[in-house]
Amino acid sequence: MLPSVTFLDLETTGATPLKDRITEIALVRFDHGVETARWQTLINPQQPIPPFIQSLTGINDGMVAEAPTFAEVADTLLAFLEGTVLAAHNVRFDHGFLKTEFKRIGITLRQKVLCTVKLSRLLYPQHYSHGIDAIVARHQITGLARHRAMGDVEAILFMLNDARRELGEDAVKAAALKLMSAPTLPPHIDASLVGELPEAPGVYLFYGENDLPLYIGKSVNLRARVLSHFSSDHASTKEMRMTQEMKRFEWIATAGEFSALLLESRLVKERQPIYNRQLRRERSLCSWQIDPAAQPLVRLVHEDEIDPSQMSQLFGTFRSKRQAVETLRKIAELSHLCVKALGLEPGRSGPCFAFQLRRCKGVCCGQESPEMHALRVQQALMAHKLKVWPYRGKIGIEEYDLEHGLRQIHVFEHWVYLGVAEDDESLNALRAQTTALKFDLDSYKLLLKMLAHKKTRVLDLAD
Repeated sequence: MLPSVTFLDLETTGATPLKDRITEIALVRFDHGVETARWQTLINPQQPIPPFIQSLTGINDGMVAEAPTFAEVADTLLAFLEGTVLAAHNVRFDHGFLKTEFKRIGITLRQKVLCTVKLSRLLYPQHYSHGIDAIVARHQITGLARHRAMGDVEAILFMLNDARRELGEDAVKAAALKLMSAPTLPPHIDASLVGELPEAPGVYLFYGENDLPLYIGKSVNLRARVLSHFSSDHASTKEMRMTQEMKRFEWIATAGEFSALLLESRLVKERQPIYNRQLRRERSLCSWQIDPAAQPLVRLVHEDEIDPSQMSQLFGTFRSKRQAVETLRKIAELSHLCVKALGLEPGRSGPCFAFQLRRCKGVCCGQESPEMHALRVQQALMAHKLKVWPYRGKIGIEEYDLEHGLRQIHVFEHWVYLGVAEDDESLNALRAQTTALKFDLDSYKLLLKMLAHKKTRVLDLAD
């Protein structure tokens, strides 16, 4: 299938590389299609194996008590992996554990990888499930030790042998090469750095000459998104020009998509990357404020005038005065409001022009009371009303990435984003922080959307 490939499977104490450990390793190496090595060993994880994992794998604390530690077998494992492609079912899981274990002993693992789950999907697209259990059932595999490392490796090898017989060697090889095909990288980009990109949420930053910020983006899968920029099939001339100008990139992993969205919004405003035109575009945000005692009874307030703690009489968020006025004119026409009372018609004596066309109920000439007109204005604008802060004080929005051990708590007060905490000390500092609250439309909309999700974890941080 490939010149050299090592099929590997791990058993572990759990699903999180940063806190869980390997309990068993099994591998079979092939060189030019011929099996050249087969190796398996239990590993002492140096921590208890949870009861659930013991019942699932059959590996208990007693079995691993006298087994070697990972550090003791690391050199042997590296020898088996040297010069090969690492193939595993859901290779991100196995590769992530191996990289973490090697990092603990001061070794950086750089390995080409092949995911046999993705390979199974390419070879058998007619099937819905491609987990080990589904493969065992589909290929009628018997006599394997399921949930043990070598048994799972042998299940994958059995599936690939069936695929060669059913689809042909060339089809299997073509599918593997398609998954292994590397993107064409811009000049000056370190290919090994690309290999370190995680399949996790976060923000990525592209830089040009003299570290000029070119572009800032976010994704729930950093690796897939960054690599998509390097595709030879560019979606636009802008995309092609940007990658040609790029000299380096970096990324920041986050605990989830909400964390990535907030970080992207902040970094774009701070660094003004030249290819983020839409997000960094200068704007004059404004909103309509109702004051029944004033004349006219609505006035336009700009973003820097908005008090986030006093939003009950604010309606709409508009990118310009022109957009705000056009929207209010349409609402007035649909609801038969007085454009003169709204300040949209130059002051003159007598009724407004809309009253003469029977599109105003006459507040401008005593036919309707100002109180009733003001009430109708509020009702007509209700769909545009900004949300009043529904909490006693500060709140935290918590996100977890269990696989990478990331926990982030984003602190808000009256829709204003105050910052992110990753430990109790920084959280307490944000809870105690007092600052002038400055309204930001992007943060407001992101938080509104997040709060609409039932699964959002909201922490009450009010004293």
